[in-house]
Amino acid sequence: MDMNATEMDRTVYWDLLALSAFYDKIPVSLRIHYIMYITEFFFYPILAIVGVPVKTKPRYHVKMKKINLIAIVILSQEKCGLSTCTTRYLVAMALMDLLVIITEVILRRINNYYFPLNVVKLTSMCRPLYVVIRVAIDCSVWFTVTFTFDRFVAISCRKLKMKYCTKKTATVVLATTGILLCLKNIPIYFRYKPKWIINNVEWRCSNKQIYFRDPRWNGFRMFEKVLTPLLPFSLILLFNIMTVRHILMVSRARMGLKHHKKDEKHSDQEMESRRKSMILLFTISGTFILLWFVYIIYFFDFVDSIVSSDGMFEVLAYMLRNLSCCTNTFIYVATQSKFREQLKSMLKYPLISIHKFVNRRNN
Repeated sequence: MDMNATEMDRTVYWDLLALSAFYDKIPVSLRIHYIMYITEFFFYPILAIVGVPVKTKPRYHVKMKKINLIAIVILSQEKCGLSTCTTRYLVAMALMDLLVIITEVILRRINNYYFPLNVVKLTSMCRPLYVVIRVAIDCSVWFTVTFTFDRFVAISCRKLKMKYCTKKTATVVLATTGILLCLKNIPIYFRYKPKWIINNVEWRCSNKQIYFRDPRWNGFRMFEKVLTPLLPFSLILLFNIMTVRHILMVSRARMGLKHHKKDEKHSDQEMESRRKSMILLFTISGTFILLWFVYIIYFFDFVDSIVSSDGMFEVLAYMLRNLSCCTNTFIYVATQSKFREQLKSMLKYPLISIHKFVNRRNN
């Protein structure tokens, strides 16, 4: 089963029927197989509800009528106490995560389960859709890498920080990364052919035979595996290890200085700022590593026997990978006090507006 062309023609009702009617007669591996697909059936709608944008009218932009993701709206106001370059990276990551939810989760996964035949299943539609899905996933991953490197520079490289950690540099890095990943995914459009032709209408997408035989396509597949997710996974681990090493060295040096100056009571603003930056960095990159780890194991066939037997590991790998696109907002809430304040203000705004409207009507 290919990551960009998996077709889920079965329905959840068949799985439920098989489990309820033949539970004692089917082997354990097949039970797990059915349970995983039933879980997937309900998992993706919940993921879409959490990750889909919310229509809001933020307090500071009352006339705004666009549909926005709450995190994007709050971060774009730059009132969370984060640097401008950090805000730029976080907004870009949130936008790409939103694109993954719309394309991979809603238009592909949910569409396959709940709407067996519709315009999105046309070959002319699913080809570009798979390209956009791949671009969105690649950008989501590599924007996390660029953010991790930016925080590494900000924490560990004082001389380079002034030149690199700027809003302009962040914009250039994100734009260049996005353009290169778009160009890299153009060949994906040409790997598919129609799966069915009904009344001269081409439906769905399946891989061309040449995709598995041509050495050029084999090289492209290997390049894709290295580019996403192996290289980003390795780079995020490396940058975090180097950041931790630098922090430990600085902490020891500062502890030594404080030993010689016991009478001085002063707050170390620089260390407090670094501490907050570290919490945000390690939470985002740590969550990425945990949620992508199973996918990496599956993607490189480290558990081929499990995958070939019942597909359980494959389903779990994709569920966790797609879940990683919804975690950043919760990370901001958990780690950033000012973000929580802005979120509370935004959630209170509709209630305050209704209360004012009711008071006007009563008066």
